[in-house]
Order: sequence, then structure tokens, then C-alpha cells
Amino acid sequence: MTPAPVTVLILAPAPDAGAGPLASVLDDARTALAERHRVAFLDAGAATVDVRREPPDDTTFGTRLARLVRELEPAGLVVLGAGSIPLATPDDLRAFVGAAAAHVLGALANSFHSADAIAIACAGTALENLPANLQGDNALPRWLAEVAGIDVRDMRARRDLAVDVDSPLDLLLLEDAVPGIPVPESDATSAVRARLAALRVLAADPSAELLVAGRIGAADLARLERGTNARTRALIEERGLRTASLAASRGTPNRRSPRSLLGDLLDRDGPDALGTIAARFSDGALVDTRVLLAARLGADERGWPAPEDRYASDLLLPDAITDPWLRELTASALHAPVPVLLGGHTLVGPGAPLALGLGVGA
Repeated sequence: MTPAPVTVLILAPAPDAGAGPLASVLDDARTALAERHRVAFLDAGAATVDVRREPPDDTTFGTRLARLVRELEPAGLVVLGAGSIPLATPDDLRAFVGAAAAHVLGALANSFHSADAIAIACAGTALENLPANLQGDNALPRWLAEVAGIDVRDMRARRDLAVDVDSPLDLLLLEDAVPGIPVPESDATSAVRARLAALRVLAADPSAELLVAGRIGAADLARLERGTNARTRALIEERGLRTASLAASRGTPNRRSPRSLLGDLLDRDGPDALGTIAARFSDGALVDTRVLLAARLGADERGWPAPEDRYASDLLLPDAITDPWLRELTASALHAPVPVLLGGHTLVGPGAPLALGLGVGA
């Protein structure tokens, strides 16, 4: 039987009209990655690649995807964000296209619990009851499996496929692995580059101890322990922060709102204590600030400091941050007695080996 034609849908939201310089750099990089994906997916056998740039608004992922499926009427569909799977190989892309081209219901995701790219066979049927309140692509595999009853396979063992570009910091982590990727100006990255260099020295030191705090999983922790000489102290908190949604879990809400032990310490001692806390427990640290923000302000990112503030925090630029709490936290990391990096899931999870100089697939 001839494989079904496959449409690849790359979602690349247009930047907000008032976007700051760091958001603009991130948009430039995602635009470049979207074009790389467009060419590579066509080479991998996709019939059509549609790069969609739509204005940022409150439209949910579920509403947007349902509309685009009605418009495009794909037989097989691969949907991903413009910054997703930047380390994918041609074989990886062929696997996604092949899964989408099947004539029986099924799906293939880069990660079941936090998808950035997912291939869906018989897409019109699979997605006909997609709920409007599905907030993001991360939860789509769970909805397909747990609600729609569709078999979903994933590539979770390929941890490099879990790397996603969510922040300008991630561009620095990928700089050597993805040549030509746009990065922020050097004056905005000097503090991070200095700490990356220091952390890589520590990673090679058997007498050192590294702290990783946030949404790191067992596979990524094993990669760090296998690839570094330093001991690793891991504080694992709020895994599945984005995917444990009402729509993805058959209408059953989480038993509790986001919580963080590190966040509780900062509530007690103040955000300016982060550097002291990191030095008490380690010789250097990677910290997932999104867990801290979720514990403090709730899981809905719309209630967090503006993206430009978060990006400035990731680059250790406190003077560029308007939110007082995040500015103090960032200043504390910048002036900590040990090297501290702040970021999101990529930094403490699949991108941690890149941060510590272990390379792709370490």
C-alpha cells in the first residue's frame, strides 16, 4: 500500500510587537531552525511543509491545531514547534514521516511526557475530538493515549531529541552542535560563558560536587553521572509541570499546585539567598527557575514575569529585569561564590550534558 501523504506543520508564533531584544534573537533563531526543518522534512519524504507564523494571543494549542487540521486536511501529520528537535538527524525525521504515513491510527512523539514533535497517522480521525483547553503540544501524546485511546510510541531514549529552544540560553548550549544558529551579542553572554567554562572544569574534578535543581529525569541524571567526574546532587521537582493538565488526564486535576523545596528556602530567606544556598550544597549549580516561578506564582506562565525578564535572568543580566523578585534572584546567582546557571527544562534536563561540555548523546 502506498504511504499516505504527510503534511508537516511547523508552528512559529510571530513575535509580539513589543518584543524586546532577547525575544527578537530567540525569534531569529527559531525562524532559522524552522527553515532548516522545512528543507530537511521535504528531503525526508514529506509531501508538504507548512511553516505557520501566527500572532501571539490567548488561543490555546488545542483550538489552534484543530483549526489548522480542518484547513489543511492532512492524511498524515507531523506537528512541531519551530525550536523543537534542533539535534534531529535525517533518520529521525524519516522516522516521524514514516509514522505519520501509516494507514492505521497511531502516533510517534519525541517524548511521551513532554512532546515537542509528534507524528500522527490518520490525523483527521485521531484529532477530531481534540479539546479546546489543551494548552500546549507537550500534553498531546497523553491526550491521544489516555483520552483518544490511540497507540503512542515515543523516542524517549534519544535524549538529544528532547532538547528544545525555549530561551536565548539554549542557543548558547547549542552553539557548537548546530553551527550558524543565531546567538545573542557577546556583551549579553559574557557572564554565562564564564560560568559555563567554570562548570565544565568542575565537571571534570572528582573532588567537586554539582547541584542540579529542577525537572531533571533519571535518564538525564544518569548521563551526567556517567559523563562527569564530579559528584551530582540532584533536587528533582515538578517533572511534568506542563503536561499534567486537566485535558491530558481525563479531567482529573493535579492533587496539589506546584511546590518546590528550593522555592520554600527562598521564601524563608529571600531570593537574594540563592547564591548562598547553592554554595552551601555544591561547588556549582544548574537551576531550573521555571519550577521556582511555578511554585511562587502558579503553573500558568501568563502570571509569571514577562518573557524578556526570564530571558535576561537566564543570561544573568539582572539590570535588564523589571520584576523585583526575579531581579534579586538573578543578581544572587550572578554574584554567588560558586558558578550558578539559571534556565529552564533544557538546561537541567537534556541540555545539561551540553552545558557541562559532554557533547551530544553523552
